Amino acid sequence: MPRKGQDRALLVMLTILVGVPPVAYLIWSMGLANKFAFKTPWALLLLLAAPLAFWLLILRRARRAPPLLHSSTGLLAAFRRGVAARVVHLPAILRVVALVLLVGALARPQTRDRGGKVEVEGIDIVLALDLSKSMEASDLYPNRLEAAKRVVDDFIARRKSDKIGLVVFGKDAYTHCPLTLDYSVLRNMLGDLELDLIDGSATAIGNALGVSLARLRKSDAKSRVVILITDGENNAGNVTPAQAARYASAMGVKAFTILMGPREGDVMAGRDPFGRPIRVRRQYAVNPKLLEMIAQKTGGKSFLATDTRALEKNFEEILNELEKTTRKDVAAVFEDAYQPFAALALLLLCLEALLSLSRLREFP
Repeated sequence: MPRKGQDRALLVMLTILVGVPPVAYLIWSMGLANKFAFKTPWALLLLLAAPLAFWLLILRRARRAPPLLHSSTGLLAAFRRGVAARVVHLPAILRVVALVLLVGALARPQTRDRGGKVEVEGIDIVLALDLSKSMEASDLYPNRLEAAKRVVDDFIARRKSDKIGLVVFGKDAYTHCPLTLDYSVLRNMLGDLELDLIDGSATAIGNALGVSLARLRKSDAKSRVVILITDGENNAGNVTPAQAARYASAMGVKAFTILMGPREGDVMAGRDPFGRPIRVRRQYAVNPKLLEMIAQKTGGKSFLATDTRALEKNFEEILNELEKTTRKDVAAVFEDAYQPFAALALLLLCLEALLSLSRLREFP
């Protein structure tokens, strides 16, 4: 075989030996072993530039090689080429392989669990929160609604595998957030709640429980729970609390009820000429027996929260009562895996720099 053909074959062999093993290993270890995906696959289009970059580097090195003048080349032809001459293109190969690996890192490779499923323990919970006007009473600091939001937010932040939804109610009931494991979204939606968000001129406890049950109707969790937080009496809606409690019992859904505040509470009636708040004492219609009936019929418990500490304690007791179940989440859980690509690319670039300082360095 002519020497030029031998050099070309050796160059191809070097490229395969240097480039294929690390790339193949990374793809095998993360692709075949754990399931593999790219978050930004469009970046892989940059790989089209790799062959061009390789041949440009080789061409640049060939053009920069200084010409040697000899009276006769016969003697030179008799000498065999050394190892350094045969692997002279190794730094360029390393640089191109590093480029390929950096493109792979830019494509954001991600791995997931081998089975594509994650077994988690959890329950499905719907929080039903009263937004009626009486929730502005300041017997709980700074008022009943804000105290409830703060405790509920802490409750959500401590969950890990429970699907949680949020229902709000006043004169009618509405789904504010469906069942979700995205707690950050749920907490943001909870923080945006205000008393004027819906009509708060009345309290539809039966409707609130009914809408909560509708959110749980298609749930496959073994344990399904409604936590109903209110400070009033049922005086609106087209579903009675007794009817809703029967539906919950038939579905196997437990209802935990929390009555916030006493019969009387302070509300702000305005401000005096100096800007100080004017508070007046107001009586509220409450029916603790109604909430006890709902909890008893559904197998839950009823609680009374006259202050924030009692409200926090109620949630602790509810958590202790909740039965856990195992659910298989079919959604794949992906994790970033670009670090090995970037680390190996950096290693090859360092090796290329070291070889460029050796006998394989370029001469101007």
